[in-house]
Formats: sequence, structure tokens, C-alpha cells
Amino acid sequence: MPAALHPYLNFAGNAREAFEFYGRSLGAIPQFATFGEFGGVPADDPNADKIMHGSLEVTDLIRLYASDVIEGMSPEGFIEGNNVTLSLMGDDETLLRNAYLKLSEGGSVTMPLEKQMWGDVYGSFTDRFGIVWQVNISTPES
Repeated sequence: MPAALHPYLNFAGNAREAFEFYGRSLGAIPQFATFGEFGGVPADDPNADKIMHGSLEVTDLIRLYASDVIEGMSPEGFIEGNNVTLSLMGDDETLLRNAYLKLSEGGSVTMPLEKQMWGDVYGSFTDRFGIVWQVNISTPES
């Protein structure tokens, strides 16, 4: 997939409810992966069923992504009104690495750009203007 920019919405524990509503409204079926499924928290943790990554792919051009913000995910936690992240995704590693480096300049890195448990390279930061970004470089499928 070439590099694309998609909104990533963060919720205070109700991402599943929101995306089921958005799916019904936009005519698409949401897909979810929980923190427990990815091993982000132990299975008996109260956040195990919270959404680590949700996707709603209405068309090739209309895609929304979501996550619940759980304790420890970010220093400030969930902040209503600041819960939209710009997400650069794709497999163009050179473009996406350069975008991460240049856009994060003068900002605050939340997570360095590095390989993650789901196999992709991922990083996040807040730019010098206060906009939150995340970059996900897809691993080529074998």
C-alpha cells in the first residue's frame, strides 16, 4: 500500500461502541483487536477487552482507525478535544521514515520509530504545533 494519511480517533474506553455506531452510519463493518489479544496487558487486566486497534474501511479513500486510551499509554491520558491523531501508514519506508524525522523535529517523541509486536515499524510524536502523529511502516507480506 502506498503511503496514506488517515485519521486515528482515541476514546476514553468506548471505542467499540463508537465504531459500531460509525459502521452502521457509514455502511461498513468495524474490525477490532484488543489489548489482551496483542499481549499489551495480561488477560485478567480490566483493560484486556479495550480496543488497541480498530479499523473501519468504508472505501479505499474513507478509512478511520481507533483506539481506547488506557492508563500508561500516554503521560497525559485521554484528553477530550485532543483525541484525533494523524496517522501516516504504508510500505514506502523511505518516505515514511523521512516524514517521521522531519515532522517530529522540534516536537516531542512519544514512541521512537521501531519494530513492534505486530511486526511493523511504528512511532508516534507530537509536532511543534501540538498535533499528534503516528507513523506505521508496513512489513512486506511474504
